[in-house]
Amino acid sequence: MSISDGERLQQAYARPKATQLWKALQSLKSVTSFMNTGAHPDDETSRMIAAIGFRDGVKLSHACSTRGEGGQNAIGTETKVKLGIVRTREMERAAEVLNMTQYWLCQTPNDPLGDFGFSKSGEETLNIWGEDRTLERFVHILRQERPDIIAVTFLDVPGQHGHHRAMTQSAFKAVKLAADPTYNPEAGLDVWQVKKLYLPAWSGAGDAYDDDLPPPTKTVSIDGSGGDPILGMDYSQIGEVSRSFHMTQGMGNWHEAGAQISWPLNLAWAADGHGGDEASIFDNLPRTLTDLADFAGAPELTNMLSSAQSHIDTALAQWPNYQEVRTACALALEDVRNALAACSQPAKAEVEHRLLAKVEQLSKALFLAGDRTLRLELSSYEVRPGEIITGTILTPAGEVPDFEVIAPTGWNITKTHDLAFNVEIPKHEKPSDPLPDVWHPNRANAQLFVRMNLAESGQQFTVEIEAEERINVVSAHEVTLDKTALIFNLQDAKDIQVHVERKSPQGASLTISGDLPFDVDCTDDKIVISKNSNCGPGLYKAGVILDGTPAAFQHRMSYPHTGAMTYAEAAEIRLLALDLARPSGKIGYISGGSDRSGYWLGQAGFDICEITDEALLRGDFSEFDTILVGVFALRTRPALAEQIKNLHKWVHAGGNLVSLYHRPWDNWDPTNSALAPLTIGKPSLRWRVTDQNAQVQTLLPEHPLLVGPNKITAQDWNGWDKERGLYFASTWDSQYEALISMADVGEPPLKGSLLSGRFGKGRHTHTSLIFHHQLEQLVPGAYRLMANLLNRCD
Repeated sequence: MSISDGERLQQAYARPKATQLWKALQSLKSVTSFMNTGAHPDDETSRMIAAIGFRDGVKLSHACSTRGEGGQNAIGTETKVKLGIVRTREMERAAEVLNMTQYWLCQTPNDPLGDFGFSKSGEETLNIWGEDRTLERFVHILRQERPDIIAVTFLDVPGQHGHHRAMTQSAFKAVKLAADPTYNPEAGLDVWQVKKLYLPAWSGAGDAYDDDLPPPTKTVSIDGSGGDPILGMDYSQIGEVSRSFHMTQGMGNWHEAGAQISWPLNLAWAADGHGGDEASIFDNLPRTLTDLADFAGAPELTNMLSSAQSHIDTALAQWPNYQEVRTACALALEDVRNALAACSQPAKAEVEHRLLAKVEQLSKALFLAGDRTLRLELSSYEVRPGEIITGTILTPAGEVPDFEVIAPTGWNITKTHDLAFNVEIPKHEKPSDPLPDVWHPNRANAQLFVRMNLAESGQQFTVEIEAEERINVVSAHEVTLDKTALIFNLQDAKDIQVHVERKSPQGASLTISGDLPFDVDCTDDKIVISKNSNCGPGLYKAGVILDGTPAAFQHRMSYPHTGAMTYAEAAEIRLLALDLARPSGKIGYISGGSDRSGYWLGQAGFDICEITDEALLRGDFSEFDTILVGVFALRTRPALAEQIKNLHKWVHAGGNLVSLYHRPWDNWDPTNSALAPLTIGKPSLRWRVTDQNAQVQTLLPEHPLLVGPNKITAQDWNGWDKERGLYFASTWDSQYEALISMADVGEPPLKGSLLSGRFGKGRHTHTSLIFHHQLEQLVPGAYRLMANLLNRCD
């Protein structure tokens, strides 16, 4: 991806220097730090923390356990790791709005701390994450950020998501371990004493959860009313601007200005043992630099810190007079540095990190208040190992700033003239990490950036400048296949051809690894897989090799709100061999845009084609024997909602309609969306089965959909991935029959996951089983059962 001149102009216009400076100055008000914790990107309490960030100047951070890769995608087809990468970048953009540092417990695509889907208890979650691993990462983040206050987003109560419960349970343990010098000293971080831990004194119940127990008693409130006078937005609105970057989750709601809002909290733990009511969350904490010397027991710093605070107050009062702001910030920076040098050892634990943060904040404000415009431009933002790119610093004519290029170890940097340099990427460099551990609002976050050494009003300071896009190192051995997952039907056993395109290096010899029970023939641009006498049912995997080196699939993702992202994964062919009787008839697929069910069914040889909006609006479905409605389609395809009555008429005339799961808010009308009344249950926690191995009881074993063209047996429920299903129906008309029931351990059976009924000459089947995911995971039973559901009505 490359930013066009028009996009660059729009971005510059959307970020006026005056408002950037104003936002930077707000962070100078306070020395208090506040960390919000959650389990998924978008768990942060954005509207509450916007108030204490913009109004009170509190240093904000957010610690998130997973990358959200187990969630849904409202804007694209990325799933699993790729979705986690997109949601990581969305969270960074959301944090940028709030001037908030973002930390992640989950570090790699295969980290056990990942988002494995839904769970219903903290214990279940921690068994999968590993409690030791969770606490190790949590404590590391606390010692790194050193927050005074932690506020968890959700309660640890039945009826709440197990991931949320696990993070709340872990918070209480982590704050104690972070202050324990015997815990993990080898990590090299000093211990840190969090001062307070708050629980929400509100319920997390809603469409998804129903918190069985009432929230704890309120001990203090954060006033979220009012707004920023310069941005012209209420704090709640600013918080929703942040949330709007979570586009894959459909976040961001408009709130009219002027609403009164208060956030009740419960002081659940305090280091000093205090547990009663408070006037403010800031009770017994230093609010400003002036308070810090007394709080830390460092009277030798009183005059210097009071002077620094006075200059900060002046800078705030003088905005937007850039010259006066520069002068005041420079004087404050001098005072802060003097205080750092004079701080006694006993006081450093409480003082040093706060003053170092002020140095960063003041440096940013000095830069924004200056007359300079500096920009870093790279000749390419995607590079392979061994290649050379050029960097150019664009400045006002005649100015040559002092700078150094910061790059990963081993990257060869050569300055070509005063404002340009070459960067040679090592030949064996690994692809860029798409899941960074932390994002900082006042530092560069790219692999490659420049550190500027500047001076203003007699004070030296540094700022880090990164390019408009992050550089992405892609794989040196990249290959593209037209198919990466193959379905080999043992009933007809046709040869499968995979077409190969070598992206790099060109002309490399092609082979595959893995012991496949098939005949495999590799040519320059093709892999042919044929049946032999050893073939049998199963899921097989083979790696792609270029010139003796494992090749990679290089995924490239880009959205306007995230920019370009890349992810390299091992190039692998998955091959499912199964005994499958395909459905008869022509199938039309109405995609909801967030799953690839049509693609996977096509790979299995089903006669399926996509129904466009234009075709939908014609309202004539006579060419199809069966129509499959994809996940969310009633919400994302307005044309479908317009034609729902015609679709119902088509069913009565003999059509076979199959609808995949919808959420209650996906434009699902309990009375009119199905052929007869059908209500989707909520909160969703009560209407789902999260155990992918949950026992399935067949209620109507001789039902046509369970006996042909494939006889469904207990074996077809083996090997399911992630969970059985979600958003089950809670009530339905007697014209529908429940075919199966299932339950998580200790819960009553649910019968609303697979419902089917005859209407006129046709049939409607509604299923909340996560077929779209199972098809992608090549689960044999999902293909066999789906073939039955899609089989033409007789």
